[in-house]
Amino acid sequence: MITNKRSRIVAIAALISAGAIALSGCSSSGANGTSGDDAGSDHPTIRMGYIADFNGASLLAIADELGLWEEHGLDVKESVFTNGPLQITALGTNDLDFGYIGSGAMWLPASGEAQVAMINSLGDADRVIAQPGITSIADLKGKKVAVPEGTSGDMILTMALKREGLTIDDVEKVAMDPATAVSAFASGQVDAAGIWFPLIDTIQGQVPDLEILASNEDFADEVAFTSAIVANPAFTEEHPEATEAVIAVLREAMDYRVENLDEAVSLTAAMLKGDEAAFATDAANAKYLTSAELDSYTEDGTVETWLTSLNDYFVSAGKLQQAEPVSSYYLGDAFVAAGK
Repeated sequence: MITNKRSRIVAIAALISAGAIALSGCSSSGANGTSGDDAGSDHPTIRMGYIADFNGASLLAIADELGLWEEHGLDVKESVFTNGPLQITALGTNDLDFGYIGSGAMWLPASGEAQVAMINSLGDADRVIAQPGITSIADLKGKKVAVPEGTSGDMILTMALKREGLTIDDVEKVAMDPATAVSAFASGQVDAAGIWFPLIDTIQGQVPDLEILASNEDFADEVAFTSAIVANPAFTEEHPEATEAVIAVLREAMDYRVENLDEAVSLTAAMLKGDEAAFATDAANAKYLTSAELDSYTEDGTVETWLTSLNDYFVSAGKLQQAEPVSSYYLGDAFVAAGK
């Protein structure tokens, strides 16, 4: 049985723009977020969110290909999102049961708005990039910088500015979705961007001599750039058996990904109908754990250290006044138990 503290639900549904969430295939929900046909069952249709890149979709691509949902008695409906914060919003409005977020959105579980079901990866794909001739973070003062709000790109920009003794107020921050940031940089409408691979590959195709001013590796001694699968607290409380089954699927998929990374790239590219080379670049800029490794890191306190370091960053950056205890939102015990 999974126990947890019900998170506070913040009404930020206005963040969901038209078309940001593909829920047209979902049936109407009851009070517990399940469809009418699923009421009374602890194995409802699982509503999974994802982002259309390797980190955000590879576990789903593997689970779909290997038939893991069916093997664990689950049906799944998958919805694509452009970023993590939108998925947190969908969890809060009970339109989603599980989703994927990058490190830049990890402050939302820490504020009590979602639970972390598992650590998905340790990232090294984020960069602060600039137009040719802009060679330092200090040179960004007063410049236009494109940033997908609340993402790891936002996070690495903030960290890079802080290390230089600057703040976000010292640049002209322009909030954009990732695709718009790519086109704005490529067309010279902005001077710099906080963005990540494989999007940077796309930009470099048009601006081959762009400057890279900061990367995750520059801050490896300060914080772990974790991505995660997140869960709706109302769902995990009401459906503990289904939650365990979902985690069991994810455990098998993460092991397959580590053991068959090239195949995982191919499956993800096929699922998303994208360029396999771009997904390979995405995969090369992250570290992926086996379920046994994550079990060990959970039990020895390493995951708590990772999440605490992120929380300290978010407090210092003004995203959080105070973080919830990691134990209140990381379902580490449930993750480990699902493997036994």
